[in-house]
Amino acid sequence: MLEIYNHIVSNHDLGSLFIAVMICVVASLAAIKIFYQIKLAGEQARRLRLLITTISGGLGVWATHFITVLMYGNDNLNEYGTSRLLISMAAAIFLVGIGMAASLPARGLRSVFLGGGIIGASVAAMHYTGITRLDAQDQPARDALLIAVSLVVGVGFGAMVYCMTSVRWKRANFLIGVSLLVAVVASHRLIAMGAPAILSPSALSVLNSVVPPAAVIMTVMLLSLFILTVAILSLWSDLRNRRQENLEIERMRGLANVATEGLVICDGTNILTANDSFLVLSGHEGSPYSDIRIDQIFKDPVHSEDFAQNHAGIFETLLLPREGCPIPVEIVLKTIDFVGHSSKAIAVRDLRDRDTAAASIHHLAHHDALTGLPNRRSFTNKLRQDIAALDIESGHCLALLYLDLDRFKEVNDLFGHAAGDTMLQKIAKHAGSVLSNNQMLARLGGDEFAIIAPDLIDPMAASLVAQNVIDLLQTENETADSGGFISMSIGIAIYPNDATSEEALLVHADTALHRAKTEGRGGYRFFEAAMGAAANERRKIEHELRHAIAKRQLSLVYQPQKALSDGEIVGFEALLRWHHPDRGEISPALFIPIAEENGSIGQIGEWVLRQACLTAAAWKKPLIIAVNVSAVQLRDPTFAGNVQNILMETGLPPAHLELEITETALIKDRASALQTLRKLKALGVKIAMDDFGTGYSSLSNLRSFPFDKIKIDKSFVKSVNKNKQSATIVKAVIGLGNGLGLPVLAEGIETREEMEFLTRELCQGGQGNYLGRPARIEQFNLETGSSKTTGH
Repeated sequence: MLEIYNHIVSNHDLGSLFIAVMICVVASLAAIKIFYQIKLAGEQARRLRLLITTISGGLGVWATHFITVLMYGNDNLNEYGTSRLLISMAAAIFLVGIGMAASLPARGLRSVFLGGGIIGASVAAMHYTGITRLDAQDQPARDALLIAVSLVVGVGFGAMVYCMTSVRWKRANFLIGVSLLVAVVASHRLIAMGAPAILSPSALSVLNSVVPPAAVIMTVMLLSLFILTVAILSLWSDLRNRRQENLEIERMRGLANVATEGLVICDGTNILTANDSFLVLSGHEGSPYSDIRIDQIFKDPVHSEDFAQNHAGIFETLLLPREGCPIPVEIVLKTIDFVGHSSKAIAVRDLRDRDTAAASIHHLAHHDALTGLPNRRSFTNKLRQDIAALDIESGHCLALLYLDLDRFKEVNDLFGHAAGDTMLQKIAKHAGSVLSNNQMLARLGGDEFAIIAPDLIDPMAASLVAQNVIDLLQTENETADSGGFISMSIGIAIYPNDATSEEALLVHADTALHRAKTEGRGGYRFFEAAMGAAANERRKIEHELRHAIAKRQLSLVYQPQKALSDGEIVGFEALLRWHHPDRGEISPALFIPIAEENGSIGQIGEWVLRQACLTAAAWKKPLIIAVNVSAVQLRDPTFAGNVQNILMETGLPPAHLELEITETALIKDRASALQTLRKLKALGVKIAMDDFGTGYSSLSNLRSFPFDKIKIDKSFVKSVNKNKQSATIVKAVIGLGNGLGLPVLAEGIETREEMEFLTRELCQGGQGNYLGRPARIEQFNLETGSSKTTGH
């Protein structure tokens, strides 16, 4: 090292050394700058620029070397061999070109280091070719060591040059690359020239063909001017390219800012540009891109390789904003060409709204919208899980409580659906407040609720739960207005005592609920085995009733209605009968309530009406056919239209049809019932109030609804001649009918004395077994004036 230092100080002109350094720097600047531009150019422009940077770079290295040689302090080195001068120049240009071409694809570190190494080797080839005009015969061994060191250092610096320039343009990378390229030239010049500097002049022999130093100086000056020109042109081209890049970036940012999703373009983990949506989402508004690293924003080790290796794909991760909680986002990662470079484009979509909507949908799928309670799906899953987790061997049990509001339909009818919704919300609030953490209250639909009470030590603990619910509702009723009175019936079934399966447990709890409603509302009942048998029988009847019409098991019988004044038949009432092939005759008192409950009464009622009208239409005498109408039919908005269609199909005059309606059917929905009755009256159909005196009897009904007849219930007619209270009621009803101009017909006349009493009180009509038992219509052919009938 000391010899190298002495060599620089004593054997060089410092002014020429400065000029050489400046030429080297300018040439390096031009070479590195053009090398960056080669990557941005098209195929043809890329070849031209590669040629220019090869020539300028090679000549720059050659000129730097020979300027220092010209000013070298050794009289024996002032003439040069022409062939060797040209060979050294050609070696510099050729090998620099090969090195740059090898580095240009940048296919990993191997090509980068190979190209850089070739650049270092080209400098060495030029240098040692240029100084071998001298033949050294007696160089000491340490000179070979300096030559080896210069080669290693030059090749190493050359590889580092193109390692720095293989990445995207950055000012720091550019300056480091230039410095390293200067170091490549300087390392050879300063280290390797130490070897001939210490040689003996007697060991040198001058070549026969030489070039005058003046010619070399002129050549170097011209080449230096060429290098300077190339440097200026490359600087101008770089400024133009930068301006175009900036315009393209601004144009792309303007387009990207229109998007609501975040858009980012980055090089590795460094962000090159981003739209406003991304900056707002990440909380980096106004921050320079250099302060943001993509791996700090998307902190997801699972996808770190995707960011590092430019993998394309779509995945979800968390965005870490500058402030606040992590934000769930969807990432769309693609590789694009951005201002001539391969870059990563990242689309960022905020998933918070999606996740919120998904959470809302999930909640709605598992909870009731009105009350917020778990729905049937959640209830079923909870029941299944609790049954599976129950430790039966320990003696513990699970209770299932079915809850149903009493007369909830009447609340809706009288106070409106808003009051009904409020009542359901009260149930959810108050009934749920008495449950423990592991117990669930669910709304199954309508006014039906259920409670799952798992892991009970004793079945009687379920009664405490039921009583707490009932007591709480009673307390609520004490402070509630008339629209808020709540009454509830509860049925309880125990697992595994009452059932060993989920399905059986549900059925038994429902059976216990029906028994609780039957025996008195506002209480609770445990399931009993006897209930199960009755419930099974009821379910069988319900199932068989749905197919009774198709199997022709239903039929009509007719009971005559007579005028009490002369005993003449004025009409018939059609009565429904069900003859079951196995059960025999099933009482209407049993199957009619079942039909009303399960909804099949509509189909059955329409069949009865059609058959009765078809039968009456065949009568020769103008007799009345009376048909009972249930409350379910009366609430059907299409009922009046159905009646009209049946009358048209059968040809029965509307005035010959009388529909019997109970007062109970009227209060279900007074407005709807009144509208339906007015439509029926407009058709010419007669309306009779059936079973007057029972149920919700009200004199206002006689004034509000367009009745044509009053029928006294048979409970008042029985023993009317002996029972003073019944006699008083019957007399009052007959007097009321006569006063209103409505004929009165007494039902259930069983004895002559009952008939004579009614006749004396001027009751217009009567019906009962004493006057005529129900029978098939064929038995009344004489009375109807028909020889045959088409009825059933």
